[in-house]
Amino acid sequence: MDYHGIDLNLLAAFNALMNERNVTRAATQVGVSQPAMSAALSRLRKLLGDPLFLRSPEGLLPTPRARELAEPIAQALNQIKTALVKAPAFIPADAVFTVNLGLSDYPAFVLLPRLLQTLSDHAPNLSVNVHAFNDRDHAVDMLDAGVIDAAVGVLPSHQDGRILTRPILRDAFVTLIAHSHPAARRAMDIDTYLSLTHVLASPEGERHGLVDQALAQLGKQRKLAVTLPQMFAVPAIIASSGMTATVLKRIALSSPTGGKLALFPPPVALPEITFHLIWHRRADGNPAQEWFRAMIESVASELR
Repeated sequence: MDYHGIDLNLLAAFNALMNERNVTRAATQVGVSQPAMSAALSRLRKLLGDPLFLRSPEGLLPTPRARELAEPIAQALNQIKTALVKAPAFIPADAVFTVNLGLSDYPAFVLLPRLLQTLSDHAPNLSVNVHAFNDRDHAVDMLDAGVIDAAVGVLPSHQDGRILTRPILRDAFVTLIAHSHPAARRAMDIDTYLSLTHVLASPEGERHGLVDQALAQLGKQRKLAVTLPQMFAVPAIIASSGMTATVLKRIALSSPTGGKLALFPPPVALPEITFHLIWHRRADGNPAQEWFRAMIESVASELR
């Protein structure tokens, strides 16, 4: 390969294409025309001897060679930027800016109220737009499209170098039943558990959750009476009925009806659920975005 044919503009074009997966958006990111970006991609393909990006209904898909190059090229460009450009100081208290945050149901319920208060305390001129998602991969789509700056949810099903993640919050499952229910006065063993009717909160609309998977391994099945897409209503439903539900612990503790509930360890083994901070590589070095992500992590750490 002739390395003399590679200049910084080609590396910037490659990085933009990895970030955006779209020639037009990549051209906008680096400030060139679409034909110029297409020409840069053609030069890169010739120099590297690889197609690098293949067209698909979802946009440009990077080849294995492109994925291999993505991380070192992004790091190199960031080092050059750091060496040549002195970023202006970011002062949250003085800044006037807007952030877009994607949240699944759980962090919207558990994390968002305290986060908004913390952001208001430190950056009074900050505006926050919250975008909901249930499908874990929808967060990646919104990050790719620039709709959101960061997200908090479970780990996306597919990851590559353009999407960065960090675990920030964990929670364990508990089984709920009304204090007034006779079963609340004895241990929640598997027989008692299966004698009750159950409520399932399933954001993605499935009627077969982690509990059902664990029970299936034991050759058992529960009686499912209600499924609903949101978990917030579950504690109130359980508090005023003879049913039971197995939900994440903070959902029960944060509910206004929490005092009417008895909490038990589930009688089947269930994993802890980890929620991640998720963001796009193109925002990794932005001072305002770094501060915003640091605030999210700080509030999450207080909940631990």
